[in-house]
Amino acid sequence: MAWIVLVVSGLLETAWAVALDRSAGFTRPVPSLVFVVTLVLSMLGLAYALREIPVGTGYAIWVGIGASGTALVGMLALNEPASLPRIACLALVVAGVVGLKIFH
Repeated sequence: MAWIVLVVSGLLETAWAVALDRSAGFTRPVPSLVFVVTLVLSMLGLAYALREIPVGTGYAIWVGIGASGTALVGMLALNEPASLPRIACLALVVAGVVGLKIFH
């Protein structure tokens, strides 16, 4: 269960990062509210998962999911550049996350 919660928390990290961008410096209420709610839920999920998963592994996976998810959303939905080197680097992050899970 801790691993499922960790993955969901990583996805929520992507949500709060995108909401933070969309909030325009907290001047837009709906994205600002989405940011706060998803941030709190993401942190609560990470805290729950770290009860069973070592902090180094759990935090690295949480950040990896959040960072790669945010970059993907940026490329697919927010018109950020999707160059081959960026995609290759994201693949390396994903490989690292998978490796941490496998060798846990």
